[in-house]
Amino acid sequence: MSKLSFKEKFIVIVSSIFGIGYIKLFSGSWACILAVLFFIFLKKEVFFIFTLISLILAFLFSGKAERIFGQKDCKKIVIDDFSGMLISFLFIQKDIRFIISGFFIFRAIDFLKVPPADRLERYAGSIGVTGDDLVAGIYSNIILQFLKVAINIVS
Repeated sequence: MSKLSFKEKFIVIVSSIFGIGYIKLFSGSWACILAVLFFIFLKKEVFFIFTLISLILAFLFSGKAERIFGQKDCKKIVIDDFSGMLISFLFIQKDIRFIISGFFIFRAIDFLKVPPADRLERYAGSIGVTGDDLVAGIYSNIILQFLKVAINIVS
């Protein structure tokens, strides 16, 4: 990383979520756990803005980071997982049932690459890196919204 310019180092730092992407095992899951912590501790108004900023940064930097690493959808790039996890929790109440199920739902959908995520992942650059996680986040959020309604009906 020493031969990189300041701008490239900044891109790597942001796209790896300050080095989480360098964790050898389950770096994407660790980024998701960090996103869950942000969900728990941020006020909902701040959380919405934070999620939007994270998603913008994911699209701005993930493709550039992919070129820096020289590898398609490099595992060190975890801002996409982080952002997708945040999207999962938009407009969801801070309830342990939603937090735990949301984490596992997002990770499962992200792993399975439910269409159109499977097609988006084939693209090079930011669309390929972040697009599939955006889809997984939206699908997870929809499932959590249905779960929220079902719980409210039963309660």
